[in-house]
Amino acid sequence: MIELSAAAPDSKKRLDRFLQEKLAAFSRSRLQDWIRQGRVQVNRAASSPAALLRDGDRVTVDPAAPAPLRAEAEEIPLTILYEDSDLVAIDKPAGMVVHAGAGVHSGTLVNALLGRFEALSSAGGELRPGIVHRLDRYTSGVILVAKHDAAHRALAAQFSGRGVSKTYVALVHGTVPRESGRIDKPIARDPARRVRMTARLSDGRAAITTYKVLERLRGFTFLEVKIATGRTHQIRVHLSDFGHPVAGDPLYGAPREVTGMPPLGRYFLHAQSIRFLHPATGQEVTVSAPLPLELEAWKKALPS
Repeated sequence: MIELSAAAPDSKKRLDRFLQEKLAAFSRSRLQDWIRQGRVQVNRAASSPAALLRDGDRVTVDPAAPAPLRAEAEEIPLTILYEDSDLVAIDKPAGMVVHAGAGVHSGTLVNALLGRFEALSSAGGELRPGIVHRLDRYTSGVILVAKHDAAHRALAAQFSGRGVSKTYVALVHGTVPRESGRIDKPIARDPARRVRMTARLSDGRAAITTYKVLERLRGFTFLEVKIATGRTHQIRVHLSDFGHPVAGDPLYGAPREVTGMPPLGRYFLHAQSIRFLHPATGQEVTVSAPLPLELEAWKKALPS
C-alpha cells in the first residue's frame, strides 16, 4: 500500500495528475485504471481520475501487479534493407509502433519481427526482442535489429558511445536563416504536459543536433539533420524550440492543417541512413532508406 498526502500546491489538482507526479514509475493510463478499479482512495473513499484534490487529502494506492505480457508473432509485411546472420535493418513505416506499450500490443515492429525471423536477441527483454534503438511512431526509416545477444551488446555499446551516425531528413515550417547550424540544449520531460519533452529546462539530458539546408520552399525548409545523442523526440523538440517545428507534428507546434494541402497524417521526418561498425567484422556499414512516396508527393505539391 502506498500512502500520499496532498499539500497546498496540490489543491484543485486532478487526482490522476497528482498520482502521475508522485508515482512517475507508472503510466498515467495505468494509474487511471487503478482509480477506476477502486484501488485508489481519497480519504478512504473511492474516487475518479478527474476528482480535484484539496490541501490535506489523504490518498492511498493499492497497486495491482501488471498482467504478464509477451510479444506474439504476427504476419506483417516488412521492408528489409540489409540482413546477415547478426543483424537486420528494417525500413520502418510511419504509424508502426516499435514495441508494445501505452495500450498498443499488436501490429508493432516486434510482432512483425517475430513473425518473420526465427531468432532475435533477448537482451532487451521479452517485450523487445531484437530492439537496439527506436524511432517515434510517426517517423519512418532505418532501424537496426539484432539477431542475437552478442550483436545486441556490440550495437548497444556503439549507440551509447556515440559511435553510430544517424542522418534524418525533415521538412520544417518557416525559413531557417542559416545554411547550417548546431543545437546544443538539454532535453527533459515537460512537467506541464507529460507526453511532451522540452528543451527549456536546465536539468535535462545533454542533446546535440546539427542541421544543413537541402532545399528552400515557400513557407518551409527541407533539412538534413544529424543527432549526436538519441534523446526522446530529440529532433522534434530541438527544431520546435529553434522556431521551426517539423511539418505534421502538432504536439510540438506545427499547425494541424496547411492551406491548400491535404492532411499529412504523420511527421515529415525520416531516418534516411545509419552508419555503424558491424558487430562481427568491425567493418563500417551504411544502410539507407529512400524518402517515402507520400512525403515526396506532399513536398512536390507545395505551392512554389
